[in-house]
Amino acid sequence: MGTKQSNLILLHVTVLIFGFTAILGKLIETPSDKLVFWRMAIAALSIGIFAYAAGEIKKSLRTNAFKYGLIGLIIAAHWITFFEAVKVSNVSVTLACMSASTLFTSVIEPIAFRRRIHPGEVALGITVIGGLVLIFSFETEYALGITYALISALLASVFNVVNGTFIRNDNPIRISLVEMMAGTVGIGVWLLLSGKMDAEIFIMPPMDWFWIGVLGTVCTAFAFVASVKVMEVLTPFTVSLTINLEPVYGIILAFFIFGESERMTGGFYAGTAILILALFANAAMKSYAMRKAKSGSV
Repeated sequence: MGTKQSNLILLHVTVLIFGFTAILGKLIETPSDKLVFWRMAIAALSIGIFAYAAGEIKKSLRTNAFKYGLIGLIIAAHWITFFEAVKVSNVSVTLACMSASTLFTSVIEPIAFRRRIHPGEVALGITVIGGLVLIFSFETEYALGITYALISALLASVFNVVNGTFIRNDNPIRISLVEMMAGTVGIGVWLLLSGKMDAEIFIMPPMDWFWIGVLGTVCTAFAFVASVKVMEVLTPFTVSLTINLEPVYGIILAFFIFGESERMTGGFYAGTAILILALFANAAMKSYAMRKAKSGSV
């Protein structure tokens, strides 16, 4: 099996794991803030062990720790709102609305990289808004879940864009380790201030411990390291295009696992199809822009 083919398979497995994260959020009974505290703690430990064993950490974790730490807090807030969306609505609604991160990124990215907004990005944003309006009009009973998911999508856009600037000058594994550590500390402080940091933090149903372990190791640490590895072989367009399959994989898995509770209206699936098509259009636009920039620089 060729290197490219094996990495493509690994990428699809990774995207499937990303989609499975929302399903775990539904299976785990533990409140979202406590869930994310343990997810980030386990992920920090797992990434730390891998990073030091593989010799990926070549400079002090204190370098740029404040900047990375702030993003770690944003990631923590993103995951808390994500799991809260899953718990108050369902997996399908949450994953569909998370596609709105494309809309937020189309606004945030030009600001971060100091470039003008292209007309194609404006059209993409209008398309995403249309898909969201269609979903909301047919699924009004999930209004709270949609709100949480959109907040989560906005936060995801922020940390993805900012991390894109960080990775240009640093090791992504080191960045993620600091972010996971900061997120763990940040949620720990939140739990302490809200009176939740007590012996109860260690008391969870046995299956919750199991699923949170899977979430922290497989769905966070392994999935991240794998997603970084495939970028060494596959093109950014291939990676971006494949990652857009996350809501598709997640919604299909949720339907088979949870059955009728994940069966939605025709309007929901029409809106979701619009959002997913927007994701692929965004990937194609970025690939075209990269090719054009390269040809112009020759």
